[in-house]
Amino acid sequence: MPIKMMYYPNPQNSLKLRVAKGHFATSHSHINYYVDLTFTKHRLSEAKEAARILASQYKSSTIIDTILCLDGTEVVGACMASELTKGNFRSINQHNTIYVVTPEHTTGSQLLFRDNLKPMIVGKHVLILAASVTTGYTVEGGIEAIRYYGGLPTGVCAIFTSVDECFGYKVTSVFNKKGLIDDYESKPSYECPMCKAGQKVEALVNTYGIAAF
Repeated sequence: MPIKMMYYPNPQNSLKLRVAKGHFATSHSHINYYVDLTFTKHRLSEAKEAARILASQYKSSTIIDTILCLDGTEVVGACMASELTKGNFRSINQHNTIYVVTPEHTTGSQLLFRDNLKPMIVGKHVLILAASVTTGYTVEGGIEAIRYYGGLPTGVCAIFTSVDECFGYKVTSVFNKKGLIDDYESKPSYECPMCKAGQKVEALVNTYGIAAF
């Protein structure tokens, strides 16, 4: 049976939050809403708008040399870099620009930067950009990788977040659950109230999308 999507328009901009309510499983938790960010990540008009919103919260306040794109957010990251370099912007890069990078994942889910990308991390102020922040596991991996390679994590931003803070960093976002999906929950599988109530998992979800049963 197809998953029914609902749409929540943002009165402050042209973006919509696309969600489905149900019982879904991720690699880290069970959630009662699937938030579909596909169009915001891959449609240029939406990516530009999301980037504009996020970039406006960092201009003239945070040094950003590199944007680390997680969860397939490269289009949004490139648009953010374009926004942030339009006017007066603080950067320590030699060419007064911003790097936009994506890590490689090892078989153990660790993040890896090859030698050609390391100079874009070492000694740089790195902003983490994720599609969504819920459990924080993905962001934690990004923070650890940046520090391991000698970079300086300077902030965390996302298209959607269900938390205000992640590992000591304020999460800046386009959407959050407040006023839209206030009852959003993310629980470990062994604590999932839907599992305890005998409600079957409807689909597996991850950054690539949804696979319904």
